[in-house]
Amino acid sequence: MGEYSAPLKDMRFVLNHVIGLDSLSEIETFAHAESDVVDAVLEEAAKLANNVLSPLNKAGDLAGTSVSDGVVTSPEGWAEAYKMFSEGGWNGISSPEEWDGGGMPQAVTMATLEMWNASNLAFALCPLLTQGAIESLIAHGSDEQKDKYLKKLVSGEWSATMNLTESHAGSDVGALRTKAEPAEDGSWKISGQKIFITYGEHEMAENIIHLVLARTPGSPAGTKGISLFIVPKYLVNDDGSLGRRNDLKCVSLEEKIGIHASPTAVMSYGDNGDCTGYLIGGENNGMACMFTMMNNARLGVGTQGLAIAERAYQHAVDYALERKQGRAPGTPKGESATIVKHADVRRMLMTMKSQIEAMRCLIYLNGASL
Repeated sequence: MGEYSAPLKDMRFVLNHVIGLDSLSEIETFAHAESDVVDAVLEEAAKLANNVLSPLNKAGDLAGTSVSDGVVTSPEGWAEAYKMFSEGGWNGISSPEEWDGGGMPQAVTMATLEMWNASNLAFALCPLLTQGAIESLIAHGSDEQKDKYLKKLVSGEWSATMNLTESHAGSDVGALRTKAEPAEDGSWKISGQKIFITYGEHEMAENIIHLVLARTPGSPAGTKGISLFIVPKYLVNDDGSLGRRNDLKCVSLEEKIGIHASPTAVMSYGDNGDCTGYLIGGENNGMACMFTMMNNARLGVGTQGLAIAERAYQHAVDYALERKQGRAPGTPKGESATIVKHADVRRMLMTMKSQIEAMRCLIYLNGASL
């Protein structure tokens, strides 16, 4: 089976003839997103996806991640790939230019997201959560919080996580028990445990900014009483340098088939009573702030479906061109034909292709509407 190859021709067709990239570039914000610029962006993204991320996919899944004393070890080559990804500016391709982002239309970003997820889904899960945190900070963060965190998140030097679920609550977010107690300096002390935290701990980035849902004293029951907190792995000094390690740790890693290289962590906060967090968006407004992040993730997860379908289709085509079985019209007597020559196999491949094209149009259109 061959490695993943980004379908640039199909992507360009959707961007140019379905999305109308020319009309997007007429908007002042996206004036730089001309077709030749976008072509160059897609070409470079494909090189990274095809030549770096895709070859790591199988090896990373076989090796997996491990945790020892709260330290997570990523598969070989993972940190180097993440460095290339960040230094290439891919983490902030659609983030506002005022935060050192690329300012590209989200429709173009959807094309790059498709490549990352198709070539290596386990890797792509890390920047997925960071993108949501960036959007949440832009929408709900204070000016001080934006100045302190955004540029490092946009650059990819720092990554981010989404902390909602707790073991006793499952999908009932309103049942969470994680607490936030006010501290004298205006910060908060966080205590509790969260599960299923994608890239909750790793050492590919210098810092990890956890966005954690918790309850403040006297808050209403259910989702109305939830607040959102910025909880850095390393506290950030006023000059932007990293301070002490915060009181949080990875307790264990979950098993998720197919993405063993993505550390899905059980995170514990405040075991020593000294986990510092910072309120974002005001008390009891946590769900509104978190939904900004969640909606970004929903579009990202939809893109994962498209990406995996594309990767599966490519493997199916390769197999159909190699596998010999049965005779097809025109096959010499006594010889077998590759199965791609059988009409029903071609029908199945064409069905896959048509559904993938429809998904790509829908997802890129969603991106264009943002």
